[in-house]
Amino acid sequence: MSIADSSIDIQIGQRVRQLRASRNLTLEDLAQSAKVSRAMLSRIERGESSPTAQLLGKICVGLDVTLSALFAEAATPARPLSRRDDQPTWRDPATHYLRRSVSPLGTGSTVDIIEVEFPPGGRVAFDAQRLAGTDQQVWVLEGTLEMSLGDEVFRLDPGDCLWMRFDRPIQFHNPTERPIRYAVIIAQGAPRS
Repeated sequence: MSIADSSIDIQIGQRVRQLRASRNLTLEDLAQSAKVSRAMLSRIERGESSPTAQLLGKICVGLDVTLSALFAEAATPARPLSRRDDQPTWRDPATHYLRRSVSPLGTGSTVDIIEVEFPPGGRVAFDAQRLAGTDQQVWVLEGTLEMSLGDEVFRLDPGDCLWMRFDRPIQFHNPTERPIRYAVIIAQGAPRS
């Protein structure tokens, strides 16, 4: 199931509003913690804006959730099998990267798997997010990915996997002229050393 029209904007808006309400946050509260204007948040919640991945990342910081949690359907019946044709997708309007939610929905699993198709020259940055007990791994399937974690830069080739916590700014960059494909695996409740 590909969600490429304005219905995704409405769904994102409803989900942001639902998560904000569940945390007893006003629009002003969320605007301050996410460092996003109240007007922009209001437009997003009404489905009148196509937010970029970077903007959604800021909103996730304010809501203290992962991007996967933002895209998760609130009341989804458990399905142990996730067929590719049924996996929800979202395309970032700024970078045009395609994000596919691979994990079966509604299972209550603490692991989310996302597949990303990143266009040539694409670049997206996310502010530092502090999510206790949540780790992320990026596994390159095709192409070359350059990742910055704070001041550290890593070049990942096919088969390479980079583990990280949500504690520094993260930047994804495709330095090549070919699309790349990678998986993001997010584990919540990960042990700390």
